[in-house]
Amino acid sequence: MASKYDVVVIGAGNAGLAAALSLAKKGREVLLLERHNVPGGCATSFVRGRFEFEVALHQLSGMGTDDRPGPLRELLRELGVLDKLEFVQMKDLYRIIMPGVADIRLKALKDEVVSTLKENFPKEKDSIDSFFDLVYEFCMQMIGGVYMHDPEISRDKYPLYFKYALKSSKEVLDHYFDDPVLKAVISPYWSYMGIPPKYLSFSDLAILIFAYIEFKPFHIKGGSQALSNALLDTFIQHGGTARLNTPVEKIIIKDGRASGVVTGHGEQIFSDYVISNASTISTYYELLGPEYVLEEVKIELGRSTIGPSAFTLFLGLDCEPNDLGIEETTNFIGTSLDMERTYELSKTLGRPEMGLLSCYDVSDPDFSPKGASQAAFVTLQYAEAWCNIGPTEYYDTKYRYAESMLDLVERAFPGIRGHLEEVEAATPLTHLRYLGHPGGAIYGFDQYAKDLNLFMSRRSPVDGLFLAGSWVDSGGFQPTLTSGRQAAKAVLKDMENKGVKR
Repeated sequence: MASKYDVVVIGAGNAGLAAALSLAKKGREVLLLERHNVPGGCATSFVRGRFEFEVALHQLSGMGTDDRPGPLRELLRELGVLDKLEFVQMKDLYRIIMPGVADIRLKALKDEVVSTLKENFPKEKDSIDSFFDLVYEFCMQMIGGVYMHDPEISRDKYPLYFKYALKSSKEVLDHYFDDPVLKAVISPYWSYMGIPPKYLSFSDLAILIFAYIEFKPFHIKGGSQALSNALLDTFIQHGGTARLNTPVEKIIIKDGRASGVVTGHGEQIFSDYVISNASTISTYYELLGPEYVLEEVKIELGRSTIGPSAFTLFLGLDCEPNDLGIEETTNFIGTSLDMERTYELSKTLGRPEMGLLSCYDVSDPDFSPKGASQAAFVTLQYAEAWCNIGPTEYYDTKYRYAESMLDLVERAFPGIRGHLEEVEAATPLTHLRYLGHPGGAIYGFDQYAKDLNLFMSRRSPVDGLFLAGSWVDSGGFQPTLTSGRQAAKAVLKDMENKGVKR
């Protein structure tokens, strides 16, 4: 093992893996350190009984098809792992079930989405057409102006983008629609960002709708652990060095520059650059130490709030999905049209009013053992309420909340309790323990408009230290993988500017 590396990458989550692999493919000597015993962070799995449960992936965005590839497909091809994985396309966007109110299924085709909505909400058919026209034109302007880095971007050239980018999703939905049911049916993807339409920028909601329709939702054969394993294996094949079960305790600062790390085993490892896939809070206040946190960083962090974690039920079922009426992979289940109230409940231990049930066996019949299936049912939960529970009350609270989650599932799929073979529950404290994120946050900071990645920097004020992941970009698989690749590019550019030789 080398005593000095070009780059040390802290954390083998999506961003850390993508960053390390990108650099190794360019011939750089890279060390990847991960505190857990498996790579992946959220992109992993675990086994209970005869089931291997998917931890976090619901719908992989940005893949596209062979004949119409999306940005993630191109990234995975660039990283050299596309041909090592098998992807399963979902034909539907989602089914949204509000018992006694609505039960609507939307295909991953724009014309069918529009026609289905117009069929169910005929009084608003003209507004439906207008809204989706806006979503598409807005997204095309955002892609052309922002994602393609148009040097001539301006309000005159991209008028819709400049008009709507920072508007709230609620403001736009209220402008186009009157029916609260229609608004709820169109916007459940807000839960993928962690904040409701009242606070969510229209940019985020629009690009989610556009991307899932145009590039289709996907899952990965073998789950997201297969992706993490492929990234790690390819990294090693390109000469990278990876060490699991190796937490990082400190980032070494020498002459004002990040120059390596100290591991939890007391070992000093030196490098020219460090990329941190840990949270910005942990990176600055634990790995660097408060003495290296500039006032501008303190102000920036002080403006942000830690985003939600989740409560997840992992359900191993002794039957096929259609035996329970589960016919879509992605199912949003809700009991309230008040999305702001639903969100506020995520800060309490009150009974949840919305959850997402993902059943991968619908799209991939081989995902579970023959004659069985599995489902993950998740609702957003902030950690604070769970942190205030006494140790003697934790398990009672956990299982009481799990029962309320099952009550919600039962309203959509009656009889599911009678087919439970394995059940595991994960609270925000579970996510905190395994991810190492403050508050067990699954999306990083709350994704308010001011925290859009347009305003965040992957480069820290400390020379030689770069950041990657959901704490400096959006949460989710495609954004974090892209973030890792971008961090690697930033390091390579800095190397070039400084004349660092290979």
